[in-house]
Amino acid sequence: GHMAFVERVRTQGALLYRDLPWRNLDDPYAVLVSEVMLQQTQVVRVGKYWNRFMGMFPTIDALAAASTADVLAQWQGLGYNRRALALKRTAEVCSAERGGTLPATNEELQALPGIGPATAAGVMAFAYNRPGVYLETNVRTVFLHELFADREKVSDRELWPLVEATCPEDDARAWYYALLDYGAHLKAVVANPSRRSAHHTRQSTFEGSRRQKRAELVRLVLAEPGIGIDELAERLDAFERDAGRKGVDAATFTSIVADLVAEGFFRREGDAFFA
Repeated sequence: GHMAFVERVRTQGALLYRDLPWRNLDDPYAVLVSEVMLQQTQVVRVGKYWNRFMGMFPTIDALAAASTADVLAQWQGLGYNRRALALKRTAEVCSAERGGTLPATNEELQALPGIGPATAAGVMAFAYNRPGVYLETNVRTVFLHELFADREKVSDRELWPLVEATCPEDDARAWYYALLDYGAHLKAVVANPSRRSAHHTRQSTFEGSRRQKRAELVRLVLAEPGIGIDELAERLDAFERDAGRKGVDAATFTSIVADLVAEGFFRREGDAFFA
């Protein structure tokens, strides 16, 4: 039953505990930054980015007041830049409407840009030590490995009540650290246990993808504010050809640039672009 499972997770978690720089902090903003960075990036890579980002933007008000270009510059290398923009929008809302603080309830956190159920539950557990359902990839891995060893295609709907039932009222923080550390360990030693989840999707290949072209355009405009549209198209085309791929057609280029402008990555002035 649950007790044996809980005992096992606590024991493994204690053995495998990782002392990460954003752990055991009562600053909800610092925790939120780490959670957002960790959504698509591995722990080993996040460390230096988190330290540098917190050095540059130590508070919600500091992030709210920063220029988008500065924020994106600090995010370069983490990928999925729209996470950085959502984080900045959240900071702007909290700075303007909440005196520079994050809310302390799950519902209010989820009402902010870019904060979904798992991220909100992470902030609640790690910053406020409050219970919630923190269902992310490492947590999922532990439940699948321990409780569904003989099953394929387990849905999150099935896992949700188990995650809820096992989370303690009084020390959610330590409990989820144990799940994360045990889950990270299992991923390293067991042949991909999360593949048995119905929610596992192979990461789409980055090389040659639209996402890679977006990232390259953001990099080019950050490096050269005011770059003209023709020059930008030529640079992206050269980037693709240098990688041994065919160049970028005008329709694709126009569509990606339009997306980046609409999402707030670029500001267009005439035929020039600024981040």
